[in-house]
Amino acid sequence: MTTLLARRCSAGESDEAGQGLAEYALILGLIAVVCIGALSGLGSAIVNSAGFTVLPGAL
Repeated sequence: MTTLLARRCSAGESDEAGQGLAEYALILGLIAVVCIGALSGLGSAIVNSAGFTVLPGAL
């Protein structure tokens, strides 16, 4: 039982690595949500612009 506790205490470095990975995953998820929101808003603005409504009729 004591050796198991000693192993757990010495394995603290691997816990920090897992925490860093979780933080990177959260940041990546936040960036993905922001990009999707920006592209959705920008896409609807581009579709409703004059270039996409006038140009097909001119061709």
